[in-house]
Amino acid sequence: MAPNSGSNDVFDIFVIGGGVNGCGIARDAAGRGLSVALAEMNDLASATSSASTKLFHGGLRYLEYYKFRLVREALIEREVLLRAMPHISWPMRFVLPYHKGMRPAWLLRTGLFIYDHLGGRKILPATKTLNLANDALGTPLKKKFRKAFEYSDCWVQDSRLVVLNARDAQERGARILVQTKVVSATRVDGIWDVELLDKLSGETEIIQARVLVNAAGPWVSDVVQNTLSITSHEKIRLVRGSHIVTKKLFAHDRAYFFQGADGRIVFAIPYEGEFTLIGTTDQEHEGAIGEAVCSDAEVDYLCAFASEYFDKPVTPEDVVWRYSGVRPLYDDGAKLASEATRDYVLSLDEQGGAPVLNVFGGKITTYRRLAESAIAKLEQFLPELPGEWTAETPLPGGNFPVDGVNSLIAGLEADFPFLGQDLARRLIKTYGTDARIMLAGTDSLAALGQNFGVGIYATEIDWLMEHEFARTADDVLWRRTRLGLHQEQIAVAELETYMSDKMQMMR
Repeated sequence: MAPNSGSNDVFDIFVIGGGVNGCGIARDAAGRGLSVALAEMNDLASATSSASTKLFHGGLRYLEYYKFRLVREALIEREVLLRAMPHISWPMRFVLPYHKGMRPAWLLRTGLFIYDHLGGRKILPATKTLNLANDALGTPLKKKFRKAFEYSDCWVQDSRLVVLNARDAQERGARILVQTKVVSATRVDGIWDVELLDKLSGETEIIQARVLVNAAGPWVSDVVQNTLSITSHEKIRLVRGSHIVTKKLFAHDRAYFFQGADGRIVFAIPYEGEFTLIGTTDQEHEGAIGEAVCSDAEVDYLCAFASEYFDKPVTPEDVVWRYSGVRPLYDDGAKLASEATRDYVLSLDEQGGAPVLNVFGGKITTYRRLAESAIAKLEQFLPELPGEWTAETPLPGGNFPVDGVNSLIAGLEADFPFLGQDLARRLIKTYGTDARIMLAGTDSLAALGQNFGVGIYATEIDWLMEHEFARTADDVLWRRTRLGLHQEQIAVAELETYMSDKMQMMR
């Protein structure tokens, strides 16, 4: 089919990539009054941004590499982000057992002191020392671990973070295109001509933009070379991070931070109520970018690592799910993958009068600051802009106090008693204040429409398709929610049919 010319308007910014960095930049730009379009070739957060350890954290281990600026920025951001999205992010306490023969206790305590004070902590509680011999937090661990330190970081539902940034960008005027591949981008008379392919319909379109942002994550270098046909001196280092999810290994709500003899660290985190998340690895990734798989060797490694600490050994038979993502780390020449910087580099190419900003590296905790830095770098090419705004503005559904989630749950359950406590809790901790908007006019479970299993009804599916860009059952079960962990209890084929039929009506 011949390309359509699309709108006659020229966008201020066109963003390639619907991960956390791309959606964060689109949101920031749209909120400053810029005209913005974004294209993601698959689903939002379908690669690295949904395969994280799901933490807003300063990066305690980065202190060993003297990355004080990076750690300080991330520590400050934890609380900024926590206030902006208290429905999908919340404080979490981490227990770091002291392991003789590894980092000495004084070094750990010093590092945690710096961690407590480097970022101006206001909401999160400080570090404390634990005697595991008489503390329930020591019960799941081997008896040789007698001492531990407990400190604070934050949990985040990573893929929902991405989707909510995209949704907010759209509500502020951005055009968000999913399942849309950028075929080519060419400079023509100081403007980018961007050719797009809608993968679902097969139709093509050309969009024009003054500025291009390449936030393609692991594909950033591929876009530079093959889509934009330009050169860049910056390189990325593709590092695979794998995780396993096991049956629940402990009953409390704390997470564990384990040190390994190889110098690496691994987290064991309460996950989705019934499970434990263990990760991550750091492996140089070879092969296709989109084919990141947690290998059997990585499963064995993570099980053995956790078993060094847990009294009951963790085995591959305990694993109910595994996942892996490729991190596009900036190549700073570090010898080991685990030592490569998690900082970001923004590279501006102004050839031909039409600038492109290539985004290398970064970490989920600093995505908002990265977006601000990207806009600042592009400011010279854009209309006069208002100042930074995202630090004080909640994401959709997050307009309530950090400590208000339990009140919201109780209120939803009282006003919609047919939900029950478990469903009310899941809806609030997924949609926040938007849960009420979704449920408006319903007075029974029957009014929510078809139940596809484990409490996911047609009303929620409709919301996800109409407001959160979901197109397939996988989008719903693995990125908008994590109900895929209960997939055997879900009518997946019926869900796919329902969504396919609704897509036809939406076109």
